[in-house]
Amino acid sequence: MTELTGLTARQLLSGYENGDFSPVEVTRAALDRAEAVQPRVNAFVRIDARDALAQAEAATGRWRRGEPLGLLDGVPVSVKDILLVRGGPTLRGSKTIRADGRWDEDAPSVARLREHGAVFLGKTTTPEFGWKGVTDSALTGVTRNPYDLLRTAGGSSGGSAAAVALGAGPMSLGTDGGGSVRIPAAFCGIFGLKPTYGRIPLYPASAFGTLSHAGPMTRDAADAALLMDVVSGPDWRDWSQLGPVEGSFRAALTGGVKGLRIAYSPSLGGQVAVRPEVASAVRGAVARLAELGAYVEEADPDLADPVEAFHTLWFSGAARVVQHFGREQRELLDPGLREICARGAQYSALDYLAAVDVRMDLGRRMGRFHDTYDLLVTPTLPIPAFEAGVEVPKGSGHHRWTGWTPFSYPFNLTQQPAATVPCGLAAGLPVGLQIVGPRHADALVLRAAHALYESGAAGIPRAGGS
Repeated sequence: MTELTGLTARQLLSGYENGDFSPVEVTRAALDRAEAVQPRVNAFVRIDARDALAQAEAATGRWRRGEPLGLLDGVPVSVKDILLVRGGPTLRGSKTIRADGRWDEDAPSVARLREHGAVFLGKTTTPEFGWKGVTDSALTGVTRNPYDLLRTAGGSSGGSAAAVALGAGPMSLGTDGGGSVRIPAAFCGIFGLKPTYGRIPLYPASAFGTLSHAGPMTRDAADAALLMDVVSGPDWRDWSQLGPVEGSFRAALTGGVKGLRIAYSPSLGGQVAVRPEVASAVRGAVARLAELGAYVEEADPDLADPVEAFHTLWFSGAARVVQHFGREQRELLDPGLREICARGAQYSALDYLAAVDVRMDLGRRMGRFHDTYDLLVTPTLPIPAFEAGVEVPKGSGHHRWTGWTPFSYPFNLTQQPAATVPCGLAAGLPVGLQIVGPRHADALVLRAAHALYESGAAGIPRAGGS
């Protein structure tokens, strides 16, 4: 039989339609894989086998009647434990949240998945309140990299990335406030997209404000386009959502990159020291874009590192999360989170507004840049995955996770769509290439990424032979 855990969502749907296998068979295989890898990788907070199989039984009946419910009927998915899924607690990686309660509401994107018949395997791990670029917490422990268990899966959507990489469902929903979809997707060798802010509605609103996006984490760009067609629908609970999508993200995948003007910035103008083997893998994929007919030019956007402005906004958001916590609750927090909360509480309104000014200027500069270039390509990260259980690589001199993620958080400030595509290996560890588009150009970013997959320049051997 076909190895069901190795198939994309599109391949699963085709198999259901042709009667090659059923949602029950696929869900059992995904659950078996999830249970098998969980002790080693720790990708899940909770695996909901009984509920998943009940959902799969219902989907199997619909397919047998020729009446699929929607675009993802019977496809196993997981959801980062930041987003609400009714019927179980959303603990956000924190011991400060009680598991008892009603838990009777879905986040907007989760509600859309449910409407389209997706099968929910479970909730995936996150650092506490998604505050950092690696995935570990006092609640769930350390999430490890599928390619090397001694290394980090990245974060904060590390559980989602590890689950998809290992075949525990072909797609997952993550969140990205400073790189939290793209960082773990790059470290774990899968595709991840941070859409334009507001493209996927969010509720409850993030304490990190308009930095935080929801996004798909999948085997490839085509599956991400399929997921975007499901979760991009409007929801009145998000006052900052964008209007309805015109057309289909799947339909927009065709066309390739011929004639596109692509800027390749290997180091953001010399601001970032990129590991040579990472730079080499990214450069090879960039060369393929040129072979496919894009006009590729080495060019850097006009921006200085906005890390201090990002810290002001990010740390203030963290302080807001714990604003009403008592002493006992604060003592339960990750020490690093407690540290940034204390710093965030010291900022004034004028400090915050000054950071907003930096953000607006950065957006203006990137808008001008995209008057010349359709897309910007960079490495997703300057390094491959480092040791698990620490916020920064040992000996790096960095204090916070933003020190080693200089390619990701600027584009949360600007709210632009940005995707990571696996483009090679460095010492056996995945390397990601980042594609950034102007605001609202999500379909163009997906199209360019899909062209890399179609040409064989994207995608790497699966982790652990999974």
